[in-house]
Amino acid sequence: MKTFFILSALLAVASPYVYEKCELARVLRNNGLDGFHGYSLANWVCLIQYESSYNTRAIGRNSRAGQIVSSDYGIFQINSYWWCDDGQTQNSRNGCRRSCDDYINDNIADDIQCAKSVVSDPQGMNAWYGWKNNCKIRNLDNFLRECNL
Repeated sequence: MKTFFILSALLAVASPYVYEKCELARVLRNNGLDGFHGYSLANWVCLIQYESSYNTRAIGRNSRAGQIVSSDYGIFQINSYWWCDDGQTQNSRNGCRRSCDDYINDNIADDIQCAKSVVSDPQGMNAWYGWKNNCKIRNLDNFLRECNL
């Protein structure tokens, strides 16, 4: 029984928080992303849908020739080569000056600040393949209709 309790406690701590779309839209709007650098709130939510499926602790690995070259962290999938330091990616630029571990918890305030830096870069939202391949080409006028924002 004691082992079960400890295992349950560990699983509870390690469980990610997965936002609902409208809940996330409200958080992003309240943190100044609606219209930031000309991108609508729908673009931000769509980006997150395709990058992390609204999961605050998502981690993606990027490989070339079978070798991991960088990783993406958190709800925005912040890249370890360009934007954060994971201690594993060679020659990390660490543009947001933070550890990648900062982006895989349920507090997304620092994730939002880094995402603002990413989108302020000349590539804008094209820095995210999830947005470029799934949202950029779509009419997002009705994407958040059910959210009553």
